[in-house]
Amino acid sequence: MRKGSIAARLFWLSAAWAVVALIATGLLLTALYTRALDRSQMETLNFNLETLVARTLEAGTPDALGVEAPNPRFNRSASGWYWQISGVDGQLFNLSNSLVGSQMPALDGPFDSKNARTGFRTDDFGTRIRIVERKVNIFDSDLVFSVSGNADEIASLASQFRSQTFVVLGAVGIMLAIMSAIVARVALRPVGRLARAIENVRSGQARSVEGNYPKELTPLADELNELLRSNTQIVERAKSQVGNLAHGLKTPLAVLRNEAADREDDFAEVVRSEIEKMNTQVKTYLDRAQMSARSAVIGSRCDAAKIVGRLVRVMQKLHCERQVSLEGDGQTLWFRGEEADLEEMVGNLLDNACKWSRQRVVVSLKPVEDEKGRRQIRFTVEDDGKGLSEQEAVEVLKRGVRLDEKTAGSGLGLDIVKELVDIYGGTIRLERSRIGGLKAILVLPATK
Repeated sequence: MRKGSIAARLFWLSAAWAVVALIATGLLLTALYTRALDRSQMETLNFNLETLVARTLEAGTPDALGVEAPNPRFNRSASGWYWQISGVDGQLFNLSNSLVGSQMPALDGPFDSKNARTGFRTDDFGTRIRIVERKVNIFDSDLVFSVSGNADEIASLASQFRSQTFVVLGAVGIMLAIMSAIVARVALRPVGRLARAIENVRSGQARSVEGNYPKELTPLADELNELLRSNTQIVERAKSQVGNLAHGLKTPLAVLRNEAADREDDFAEVVRSEIEKMNTQVKTYLDRAQMSARSAVIGSRCDAAKIVGRLVRVMQKLHCERQVSLEGDGQTLWFRGEEADLEEMVGNLLDNACKWSRQRVVVSLKPVEDEKGRRQIRFTVEDDGKGLSEQEAVEVLKRGVRLDEKTAGSGLGLDIVKELVDIYGGTIRLERSRIGGLKAILVLPATK
C-alpha cells in the first residue's frame, strides 16, 4: 500500500483502533481476573475461619490440639497461609503449623458491625498477606480468630494472566491487521478498476468509462460518462461555431477588398491595409481556437517517436546540406494529444534549428516524470548555429514576443509553439547546446 492512499489510511486507522481496543481488552480482562481471584481468596479465608470456629466449638477449648483449618497450606511454613486464635487482650491460644517460629502481623482499627475486619500486612518472610479477623464470644469470653492468605500469589497469578492475555491478544491483533489489509485491498479494488477505466479514456483506449462497479461507485462512473459526453458536445459545438465565424467573416472582408481594389486613392490604401490586418488577426485567433478545441478532446493520443522520426526524414530532404540526426532507443512513446499539434510544435522547432544551424542538428526524445510522478515526454532539438544569450533566451519566450523580430538567427512559428505548449500544460525552455548552438527543450504530457 502506497503512502497517502485510502487503503493505507484504512489500514492504519483500523490497526490503531485495534491496538487501542486490544490493550483496553487486555487491561479489562486482567482487572476482572484479579477481582475474581480476590473474591475467591476472600471466600476461601471466610470458609476456613468459619471452619476454625466450628472446630473450636467442637473441641470445647480454643487451645485443643485437634483445632485446625482444613486447608493443607496452613501446614507449610512461610506459605503466607496462617491462622491463630487469641484473646482480645492479645493472649495467644492456638496457631497453625505454618506460623510456628513466627508471628502473624496484627491488624489495627476497630471491628465492624459484624465483629470482623480485614487488611493487608507483610509477614516475617517478606510475603504480603491478606488477614481476615473475626471476634467471636464463646466459652463466656471474646476470642479473636485470625486467618490469612498469600496476596502475592494473587499478584503473581494476575501478572501471568496479563502476560498470557497480551500474547494472545497480540496474535489476534496481527491477524486483525492482516485481515484489515486484505479487506482494504479487496474493498478498494473497484476504485482501482475505475481509475484504470478513466486512464483508458484519457489515453484514448476507450471512449467512455466501462465496467460494473458497486452501487457506491456507479453514480460516479455515470457522472463521468455524462461529463465526457457533455465535453464532446461542447467541443464539437465550438468547432462548428469557429467554422461558421470564419465563413461569416470571409465574405464581408472579400467584398471590402474587391471594392478597395478598384480605387487608387489614400482611403482605398488604408482600407486594403486594415483588411490585411483583419485577415491576419482573424486567421490567428481562429487557428488558436481550433487548437484549443482539439486539445480539449479527451482520449486523443499519438506515437511521438513515429512522428518525430517522420519529421526528421522530411527535414533531411528539405535541408539536405544539413546533417539531421535522431537520437533515442526507438521505443514507443505516446503523446497525450492531437498528432497535428505535435507535428506543429516539434516541426517548428526542428525547421528553425535546420534553418539557423551551420551543419548539424540533433533531435532526441525520452520518457520522464514530473514531481508528481506523471508521465511526460522530453523533446530536445539542438543545433550548432550561433545560438542565443541567456537574456535573449528568456526574452523570446515571453508572450507576444517573436524571435524573428527580436534577434537574428531565430526561427519562425515560436508563438504557435508557445501557444500549444500552454494549451497542453507543457513547458519549453531554451539553453546553450552541447554542440555549440541553441537547445530547445520541450516537455509534453504522455500516456500509456
